[in-house]
Amino acid sequence: MEEIGSYDAKTKLPEILRRVEDGEAFTITNRGKPVADLVPTRVGNQKRAEIAIKNILKAKKHKVSDDLLKALKDSDRK
Repeated sequence: MEEIGSYDAKTKLPEILRRVEDGEAFTITNRGKPVADLVPTRVGNQKRAEIAIKNILKAKKHKVSDDLLKALKDSDRK
């Protein structure tokens, strides 16, 4: 976890929030002493997991027949 001073945290908040959104975490310090941790929210992780699950289920719906697989395999051999 990267440490960042409270003044820098205040002046660079939009940039820091973008980095947190991308998964980074920070410890905010005041005069060198840790006072708070800024970490990604669980809601974001949950939404990413839900999207991944939906994509997996969507992909499972597209079944390919054995005949089509054999034809694709055979067409590559020509």
